[in-house]
Amino acid sequence: MSKRTLTKEEIQEEYLVIKAAQKNRRRFGMLYERYFDEIFFFVLKRVDDQEACGDVTSQVFYKAMTKLDKYQFRGVPFSAWLYRIAINEVNQHYRETNKQRTISADSKDLTQIMEEVIEDDDIEVHLQQLVDTFDYLSHEEVQMIELRFFEKLAFKEIAQVYNITENNAKVKMYRLLDKMKKIMVGKKKVKVENNR
Repeated sequence: MSKRTLTKEEIQEEYLVIKAAQKNRRRFGMLYERYFDEIFFFVLKRVDDQEACGDVTSQVFYKAMTKLDKYQFRGVPFSAWLYRIAINEVNQHYRETNKQRTISADSKDLTQIMEEVIEDDDIEVHLQQLVDTFDYLSHEEVQMIELRFFEKLAFKEIAQVYNITENNAKVKMYRLLDKMKKIMVGKKKVKVENNR
């Protein structure tokens, strides 16, 4: 499922819907309809269990509706706020179940990260190395990679999710990609030394 970027006009129109829903919760249904599939699949990629995904997604929209008065418009789609809630609910799910967190990505998403991280053209050779780097990242770092490369969120939206500035989101991503690159280079050196 590909995420469509909203225009500034569409974001402004959406904000009018949010304001109406803040006054009358029955209007929240429009936001629910617009974002349910996107948030459902976001959660599904992380919990890898359809029943649990339904429960977590329901909780996301319940919290969004009940806390709608706290929503602050920042010129980005409403989905950025929903992603923040979804991340918290997925984390809560894992705290309660003590299960291992799932990362689900297609090769196209991984190839895009590879283009940012490696300098040579042999992307396929390094793909498993890239996947292995996720073991060395913090939970928040993995989430940031997922939001940028798997969910295709703009830096402005990522900033909204983490309640930071857009510039800070860009700096964090640059540092994170650099960290992944260093991990991959380190693993490559270890592999070469082991083959001697």
